[in-house]
Amino acid sequence: MNAFALPYEDLSRSNAFLWEEWERVFRQMLQKGQFVLGEALADFEQAFARYCGAKWAIGVNSGLDALTLALKVLNLPPQSEVLLPAHTFIATVFSVLQAGLKPVLVEPEADTMLVSRRTLEAAQTPQTRAIVIVHLYGQMPEMPSIMALARQKGWWVLEDAAQAHGARYLGQSAGSWGDLAAFSFYPAKNLGALGDGGGITTQSAEWAEKLQKARNYGSLVKYYHDEPGLNSRLDALQAAFLSVKLPYLDQINAHKHHLAQLYHSHLREDFILPAVLPHSQPVYHIFSIRHPAREALREYLLRQGIQTAIHYPLPVFRQKALAGRWNPAHYPLTAQICQTQLSLPIAYFHTEDDILRVIEIMNRF
Repeated sequence: MNAFALPYEDLSRSNAFLWEEWERVFRQMLQKGQFVLGEALADFEQAFARYCGAKWAIGVNSGLDALTLALKVLNLPPQSEVLLPAHTFIATVFSVLQAGLKPVLVEPEADTMLVSRRTLEAAQTPQTRAIVIVHLYGQMPEMPSIMALARQKGWWVLEDAAQAHGARYLGQSAGSWGDLAAFSFYPAKNLGALGDGGGITTQSAEWAEKLQKARNYGSLVKYYHDEPGLNSRLDALQAAFLSVKLPYLDQINAHKHHLAQLYHSHLREDFILPAVLPHSQPVYHIFSIRHPAREALREYLLRQGIQTAIHYPLPVFRQKALAGRWNPAHYPLTAQICQTQLSLPIAYFHTEDDILRVIEIMNRF
């Protein structure tokens, strides 16, 4: 048996430094007995909005609900076309469908795996009404040029910032560029809760009120319902846990950035590393590399005690749930990414020595 064993993630270890504060907050919440909406949620929403540079944050049940509700609040005509990356988690596509809109897939740039003004322009149609910009793996694309294109064309912009809490471009935070932004607080995120959760940020008081109603049965006042809505509230207990973790987010991001720099500095050149855009400050929710012998590399690392992950093994246009919507031949780069992508260990509990050991082993592959 190999003496070196490194999990890809271990949330009990990554969150260990928060246990004492979380236990204190949990006891306080039990004593207050307010578990839905209320003060704990409002406090987190205000703090998270400030952190993102937004005027409003609205806590919802999940990242998928955040995307879906944000698209619905735009009130676009049914089947309006929405541009989004072909290489993304499937929730991005599902949200467009659940909002009654038509997803149009956009091939990314090869070096960053992100969309750009160039790729968006190439995929636009006269029916394009909005774009969803995914800050994939924790890096934002070139937002100034994308926003300029959107304003020129009259498109709404939704940031899918589910993997990018604290990411910045030209010093401006994810969640403050687009008309709306959607976040996930899934436990493995850099700002992860202890269960599902999501949030939406916006500068619009009107949209914030509509979203507050939409998540709560169409109601701001109990038992008075202005419109049809959902039950999609961020749990107050999860909001309280997130309020504890939020002040440490920059510390978490900085640690992961340091580990990423080790990979960038010491891995062999035949490993295709993620390009970092000028003016970009990624947060490395995921450290994604590419290698033509991905499966052999993954098995080799596992034999050496190193766990990895794949984000994502099957592109959205090949998923059974979306069968027949797109011609896979139109997305060769996305298909190639899914065949060669590998996510390396970069959790908060990983140490510099852990990552240097991973690098040493990989460089012998």
